[in-house]
Amino acid sequence: MGIADKAKNAAEELAGKAKEVIGDLTGNKDLEAEGRTDQTKADLKSAGENVKDAFKK
Repeated sequence: MGIADKAKNAAEELAGKAKEVIGDLTGNKDLEAEGRTDQTKADLKSAGENVKDAFKK
């Protein structure tokens, strides 16, 4: 996984965490759920990249 991909996934996960917290604080359940979804997407992308890296070795 390239450094750019790692940074992009980390940024997406951080943004998702921020959305989740803001949604929780404001009582906006949709925003909170969107934040959790963003975090899950970032985690899945990272896992996929890790699998690709494992097969390259």
